[in-house]
Amino acid sequence: MLRRVLSTLVITLAAGFGLAAIPAKAQPQSAVKVQAGDGRPYEIADSEVWDVPDPVSRRGYQVFVALPPSYAKEPQRTYPVLYVTDADYAFPILRQISRRLNGEGPKVEEFILVGLSYANGEDGAASRRRDYTPTPKGADDDTHGKAGAYQAYLRNQVKPFIAQRYRTDPARSVFLGHSYGGLLGAQILLTEPTMFSGYILGSPSFWFAREHYRELESGYAARSKDLPAKVFLYVGEYETVRKGDPRFNRTGDMVGDNRAFEKALKERKYPNLGLKSVVLNDEDHLTVAPRGFTQGLRYLLPSR
Repeated sequence: MLRRVLSTLVITLAAGFGLAAIPAKAQPQSAVKVQAGDGRPYEIADSEVWDVPDPVSRRGYQVFVALPPSYAKEPQRTYPVLYVTDADYAFPILRQISRRLNGEGPKVEEFILVGLSYANGEDGAASRRRDYTPTPKGADDDTHGKAGAYQAYLRNQVKPFIAQRYRTDPARSVFLGHSYGGLLGAQILLTEPTMFSGYILGSPSFWFAREHYRELESGYAARSKDLPAKVFLYVGEYETVRKGDPRFNRTGDMVGDNRAFEKALKERKYPNLGLKSVVLNDEDHLTVAPRGFTQGLRYLLPSR
C-alpha cells in the first residue's frame, strides 16, 4: 500500500514539474565506479599502470593504460592504440574526451589509450626537456637533446610491451604530443614515419630548433618519395605575436611555424600523406590542447 502511494506521489510530482512520469526502475542505469573514500586518492576507472623501464638509460618510466568499453565484451576484437606524451595531464583528459564523443552514438573508433609518463623520481619539466627535444639547446646545456634515445625507448620497449599484453591492431597506432611533445612527434615523423600510422602534433615548439627541423624535413624529402602517415596539426590563434594584446605570445610565432611546416609537407606531394592543419580560434598555448585532442581524434580515428 505504501509503495503504491509513493509511486502515485512520484508520478504526480513529475507531472507537476512537466517531467516524464517514468517509474524509477525503468530509468537507464550505468555502472559508476565507487571511489575508495576516507581521503584516499581518486582513481581513474578501467585504467592500469605498468612499470616499463629503459634498459639503455636505466631510467624508470611508467605507462598508463585505459581500455575501451567493449574490450572485455569482444575478446576477438583488436584495437588501434593512441600513445600520448605528458601523461600526467593528457591521459585523463583524453580518456574522458573519447567517452564523451561517443556518448550519443559513435563519433570516434574505440582505442587503447597509452599514457607516457615522465621519468620516475624526476621533475616533469626536466624529464620532458631531455626526452622530447632533438638537440642540446646550448653548448653547455646537457638537459636537452635526448629525443633520439627516447624515440628508441618507445620503439624497442613501450610498443612491444603494449603489443604483447593487449589486443592491438599492429597496422594502426597514433602518436599524440603537445608543445615539446609535438616536437618529439615531428622528429619521429621525419626520421621513422612508419613507427606510427598517425600523428597528432599540437602546437609543436619548432622555435626550439627551427633550423634543425628544416634540415630534417629537407633531408627526408631528398631521400624519400613518400611519407606514409596521416597527420593532424593544430595550434591556437593566440600562439603568435601581436604587440599590445596580452592574449598573444610575447615572443615566438608558433602559428607561422606551424603553417611553414604544413606548407613544406604539402609541397612535397607525398602520395600517401594525409594532412590536415587547423588554427583554433580564441585559444592560446595553455588552453588549446583539449580542442586539439578532440579534433585530432575525429580526423585520425573516425567511427567506422
